[in-house]
Amino acid sequence: MRTQVIDIFFPEVTFLLSVDTPEQLPPDHGAEVAFAGRSNAGKSSALNAIAGRRTLARTSKTPGRTRLINFFAVNPSCRLVDLPGYGYAKVPASVRERWQESMAVFLNQRRCLRGAIMVVDIRQLLTPLDSQMLTWCQNARLPVHLLLSKSDKLSRGAAARALAAVRKTLDETGMAVSVQLFSANNREGVSEARTLVLDWLGAAGNQDKKSPGNKGRESGAYKQSRKNLRDFPRSGRRSG
Repeated sequence: MRTQVIDIFFPEVTFLLSVDTPEQLPPDHGAEVAFAGRSNAGKSSALNAIAGRRTLARTSKTPGRTRLINFFAVNPSCRLVDLPGYGYAKVPASVRERWQESMAVFLNQRRCLRGAIMVVDIRQLLTPLDSQMLTWCQNARLPVHLLLSKSDKLSRGAAARALAAVRKTLDETGMAVSVQLFSANNREGVSEARTLVLDWLGAAGNQDKKSPGNKGRESGAYKQSRKNLRDFPRSGRRSG
């Protein structure tokens, strides 16, 4: 049943619009899930794999190609959001400052934002920039699920050790962040991450519209995914 829900739901995802400033953001209603990560961490590939579309978000060998906040419509009330990659893009200081302003407004004031999927290259683990993004999300009371991408580049044992190391780091910081192995190439962890996105969007089971903090709590997809996802996060955001 879970596979049928996923397969039917995501092929409908289409590009909606790109924005450069907070004033251009679409109406703040419905539900959104944002994708964030360092440039070249595999963020766009992860979004495409989870959405079930090969070319939904543009991928490139050149870091920093995503320079706008890109919105993709899942249905009239649900959206996926591809945030600008951070860390490697060579752009003027004025552009970086505009990005930071837009990101701050989006993370802190976007009431329909249900959670953030954060993509980290498993071979580099958490960098200071990743920790900064996690802190921003925590300050905004935004649930975060971490994908250790490109897990196929490591042996199974090395990937398991990397996962344990990141979990230890997150535990030491006290951040309520769940984490999993992920590979857009061999599909490892795609179904688990997809289930979480569906739950955050309220598309994988019954939801209490008056209490978004319970989204997906009783859904079959949520119960099945608990075996694979550690500290499965739920949105505490109020609806817009």
